[in-house]
Amino acid sequence: MTTVTTRRVEYPADGLTMVGHLALPAGVDRRPAVLLGPEGMGLSDVERRRAEALAERGYVALAFDLHGGRYLGAPEEMLARCMPLLGDPDRMRGIGHAALDVLRAEPRTDPARIAAVGYGTGGAIALELGRDGADLRAIGTVNAVTTGRPGEAARIRCPVWAGVGSEDPIMPPAQRDAFTAEMQAAGVDWRLVVYGGALHAFHHPTVDHPTVPGVGYHELHAKRAWRDVVDLLAECLPVTERSGQEP
Repeated sequence: MTTVTTRRVEYPADGLTMVGHLALPAGVDRRPAVLLGPEGMGLSDVERRRAEALAERGYVALAFDLHGGRYLGAPEEMLARCMPLLGDPDRMRGIGHAALDVLRAEPRTDPARIAAVGYGTGGAIALELGRDGADLRAIGTVNAVTTGRPGEAARIRCPVWAGVGSEDPIMPPAQRDAFTAEMQAAGVDWRLVVYGGALHAFHHPTVDHPTVPGVGYHELHAKRAWRDVVDLLAECLPVTERSGQEP
């Protein structure tokens, strides 16, 4: 197995001290990088493990924080923070850009080759980075087919892949249709995968996820969605092995 090193990174955003999880692949060369956004509950070991799995594949990966180092396990607390956030594109962009700046500043990162992948609220933030014209090679979202302010999707400069459960009550067919209409009107290279029978947060194991109506883990589709994310990165952000070279 490829040797991966990790470290905790603190940085300011949204009036808080965020605590991200940086995972680095073996070697000393610059590598393509992935900004990884968590669900509304916040950064957990699920996203930390995903960042490390991406590092094993040769990417620099930063799983970013939403809540100043806290995991909001109570749904009421999460909604009280995330609903205003999701209604404020500028706040979402601020959180996303702060993490993106940390990732770009990492010496192992090739700043010209960065993708953003996010789940739920983290996915909405990835999309807002695109709508803000961030220099990204790909955007991937799961459970986040959110729409933005009129006309701003035209600033997206990379392919967009989205995955959603067919039975997700938070991202129902009308929301999916609005998202795809926005992407199509903006001329974005977009794809949408609908996972049959899956609920909201179908990708997230239930070990630290509260039981909420409309939310549920689907092991098979979780594996498929991960493969789809990996395929997106392989297409848009291929890793070139240059181990041993200086940055």
